[in-house]
Amino acid sequence: MIGPDYCRMLARYGAWQNAWLRDRLEAMPAEAATRDRGAFFGSLLGTANHVLWADRVWLARLEGAEGPGGTIRESAQLCPSAADWGAARAEMDARLIVWADGLEPTEVEGDLTWWSGAAGREVRRPRALCIVHMFNHATQHRGQMHAMLTASGVDTEDTDLFLMPEDWHRH
Repeated sequence: MIGPDYCRMLARYGAWQNAWLRDRLEAMPAEAATRDRGAFFGSLLGTANHVLWADRVWLARLEGAEGPGGTIRESAQLCPSAADWGAARAEMDARLIVWADGLEPTEVEGDLTWWSGAAGREVRRPRALCIVHMFNHATQHRGQMHAMLTASGVDTEDTDLFLMPEDWHRH
């Protein structure tokens, strides 16, 4: 299904996308970043926080480590400000890149078993599917944030994977 190169590419793609989102969120007034815009996690910051929390959850599962705790609903309050989120997001993106850079082909094979708070039960799925989900989940919510920013008149940047600058491929 996938391999380490796929993971390396999408870890860098996420970092590239999150970099411009950080710039936009940190530049806007706190009221605008936290205004309920009708999205599943309410605001831009709430959605950004949820993605950060979910990335922490999934990476912990994939590494066999302890997760960040909290619930999906609580995830929207993870970081109180855009600046706090920006610092935590940059750290998480660096962790994802290091994780992806160190992956061996065998580490995307086999199954992953975990307790899912969302499902309320133990779940077992192929590791490759879980990795694809982690990256896809972040991309989907970044699309929501892109739409919220665009609707509020904020200039956004390209989101197409093929437009990722070459320097981000080696970031």
